[in-house]
Amino acid sequence: MTEDAFFSFSSYHVVLVVVGVIVILARWLPRLVSKREPAAAPLMIMFGAAAALLVPNMPILPNPRQMPLPWELVSELTVIVALFGAGMRIDSLRPWKRWIPTFRMLAISMPLTILAVTLLGVTLGGLTLAGAILLGAVLAPTDPVLAADVQVGPPQEGEEHPVRFTLTTEAGLNDGLAFPFVYLGLIVAAEGLNPGAWAWEWLLRDVLYRIILGGIMGWSGGRLLGIVLFSVPKGSILAETGSGVIAIAGVLLCYGSTELIEGYGFIAVAVLGLTLRRVDEEHHFHRRLHDFSESIEHALTAVLLIGLGLVLPILFVDLIWTHVVIALALIVVVRPLSAWIALLRTDLGQRDRAVISVYGVRGIGSIYYLCYAGSHMEFANETQLWSMVGLVILLSTILHGFSVGWAMDQIRVDQTK
Repeated sequence: MTEDAFFSFSSYHVVLVVVGVIVILARWLPRLVSKREPAAAPLMIMFGAAAALLVPNMPILPNPRQMPLPWELVSELTVIVALFGAGMRIDSLRPWKRWIPTFRMLAISMPLTILAVTLLGVTLGGLTLAGAILLGAVLAPTDPVLAADVQVGPPQEGEEHPVRFTLTTEAGLNDGLAFPFVYLGLIVAAEGLNPGAWAWEWLLRDVLYRIILGGIMGWSGGRLLGIVLFSVPKGSILAETGSGVIAIAGVLLCYGSTELIEGYGFIAVAVLGLTLRRVDEEHHFHRRLHDFSESIEHALTAVLLIGLGLVLPILFVDLIWTHVVIALALIVVVRPLSAWIALLRTDLGQRDRAVISVYGVRGIGSIYYLCYAGSHMEFANETQLWSMVGLVILLSTILHGFSVGWAMDQIRVDQTK
């Protein structure tokens, strides 16, 4: 064996070193200047981009525009775990009126966001109508993965301020509700703007059937999983002796079975978490399961964010000024304005409405939806879509990540008054 063989660099080992260094730095460096929980997400993306540009022998990850499947699978699994965790965090569903802001965000703010981004995409971005609809659908849902800092606390902690409750439940449900509009973009791309040919099928199948079926599958899956964990056999229930793996297996079973019968799996796993949390609500297993699923979520998120950073230099090659304008408009105008309109005439105070309106973080869900669309059809605007989505995720994690601590302090001040 030659001397050079002892000192050759394996690309795989280079990646392991880079990922390890980035995760440690992203979690550690912010603590040098603040005692708050570090805003690690934007740092992971930025450090990943820096590594792609500066580290010698840094391997190039699969370009998501050309090979979307690996990105789709990892982002899908991350969102599944995060949605289940969001459902698990909700200690109490009642009083029912606390859901009014959530329903308004889903029924008013999200469609307005999709419409506004679609119009911006066509008029300013020069996208086809199908590409613009897809862009709106991809960027409309808030992210259950990166929005943990504005969500309610773990089970049984009782940190369910109306702002946190609304942001948690919105993020838990709007990922699945964005899917009909992703399908709408695919339909328009395939069949053109001829609603008479496909509108009823889209409404009945992609909107009503798949949403309702997702909810039913999630509720029934949560009840059945609750029986397995907490009831049978009575002398040795799994919740007392088993690890969280059995529950995560139930989550995957619920998601997969829902998708097999053409329901929305994202809705199913969110409802599964909400339903399972209602079974023996004070049992310590709920907290253990939440912590277990959160650890999986954090690990997958770190890999995805660093991976996104590594490919950002490739995605940004095609970035133009209109893309920047659309990205900024979504974050600082469209989301805040649509949410403010949705929350008018609710019981929330102005400061609470402002926080909810501003903190609509975009992230992992957008990666999944764009990969899903790209793996099902070739879009004329796919290059531009990836440039804008990558930029929105970067800007959203930076703006929201570094200001969220201050915003949460403000609602705590209001709560103590």
